[in-house]
Amino acid sequence: MMWTKIFITTCISLMSLLSCSETVPISVDKTKVTRPEEKVQEPPQSVDTGLHYDRYLREVIDFLEKDQHFREKLHNTDMEDIKQGKLAKELDFVSHHVRTKLDELKRQEVSRLRTLIKAKQDIEGGNDMAVDHQALLKQFEYLNHMNPHTFEVEDLDRLIKSATKDLENYDKERHEEFKRYEMMKEHERREHLKTLDEEGRRKEEEHYEEMKKKHADHPKVNHPGSQDQLKEVWEEADGLDPEDFDPKTFFNLHDTNGDGFFDEQELEALFTKELEKIYDPTNEEDDMVEMEEERLRMREHVMNEVDTNKDRLVSLDEFLVATKRKEFLEPDSWETLEQNQAYTEEEMREFEERLVKQEEDLNQKAADLQKQREELERQQEQLNAQKIELQQAVEHMERLKTQKVEPPRGDQVDGNAIPESPGNDQPLPPGQQPVPPVQQDIPQIQHDLPQGQDHSPQEAHHVPKENQPLPPGHQAVAEGDQQAPQGQHTLP
Repeated sequence: MMWTKIFITTCISLMSLLSCSETVPISVDKTKVTRPEEKVQEPPQSVDTGLHYDRYLREVIDFLEKDQHFREKLHNTDMEDIKQGKLAKELDFVSHHVRTKLDELKRQEVSRLRTLIKAKQDIEGGNDMAVDHQALLKQFEYLNHMNPHTFEVEDLDRLIKSATKDLENYDKERHEEFKRYEMMKEHERREHLKTLDEEGRRKEEEHYEEMKKKHADHPKVNHPGSQDQLKEVWEEADGLDPEDFDPKTFFNLHDTNGDGFFDEQELEALFTKELEKIYDPTNEEDDMVEMEEERLRMREHVMNEVDTNKDRLVSLDEFLVATKRKEFLEPDSWETLEQNQAYTEEEMREFEERLVKQEEDLNQKAADLQKQREELERQQEQLNAQKIELQQAVEHMERLKTQKVEPPRGDQVDGNAIPESPGNDQPLPPGQQPVPPVQQDIPQIQHDLPQGQDHSPQEAHHVPKENQPLPPGHQAVAEGDQQAPQGQHTLP
């Protein structure tokens, strides 16, 4: 609907008409022009406000438009009441269905903002930082972040006021963005010249000056919004005789959605013929980004001259009044962008200084990241070495578990062969009783001890007779045994 576009475009002119304007009588030859009511009606194109919450704004208006009570109040509310928030209070009287949908839209918008905040935190390297969504949501003034669940009167009031302020600053921000674009383009050109030798720089400078001259060589550009400029559109775009030019008819022909107003998009469409005189996308010397900036300059100029109530719309009455002024009939010449450099040399110097500082900061961050990478690689090497050591230790323990270690054989002591002893001639620990031998023929071994020494079990022992267990303690050795030659074995 018509008022939806007005709200989105200005957010302070909601009291506009709710139906298309009456057809304005045609005062020229009816055989040369199509009557407005006979024009093929095309669906109005959506108006992009350029605001980051444009979709949210558009959806809120679409649902408010469906409520009959709100529409009636809108029709009877003037601009000052809208600015003071009186229209927003009518939200309490809209239908339950509309309120429920508005609640849902707000919850979706809050969720979207939280996602954007989280993404920004991740990009800036704040993955480990706690995100205070409540604090960050304060920067979004177009909704009440303290109540993220329901759409209230305050939300509509904030939406109207924020959109009004943001739209007023939008053009200024676009100009600043274009200025940065132009300075960056010049900076890159200068940096490129530094890479060339003297002959290369000379040729590049000559080519640059040649392109500037070619771009400036274009037909005269009419003053935007002047009689000459509009008559040219009347003749070339509309195919009508310039002598039959009529401002009222012209207005109705180019009010493409028939709402009784020129919005910003409809105004900018009027300047296409003038821009085509200056810019051609097939020419090397013509920059299409500059063409859009020129279009914006033209539209701003007409708005400042014609839009007397500053609602970012041009009504039929405002347009007709403007066509009677001297500026419309005898305008000054229009200076294009090449005649008005977007930046000063001082601004260029400050811009390059900021670029140098940004480059230094980036280099420092890169160096810090490189150090962190090297430290991580060193730590990784240590971890890999420790891992290898642990693996080797585990493998060694596994081998010990799986291998069966056999006791040393009697004929091996430290790798040297010794004769096997026919009996156990090793002393037992004190207090331990000897184990009876197996009943078999075992020769008795005679040990010669010095005279006078006790024959304790710890010092010497004899092999008992066959099938005879040893009594506790050893008996005295027989005299005949003592006289036996050393090393001689005798039987009992």
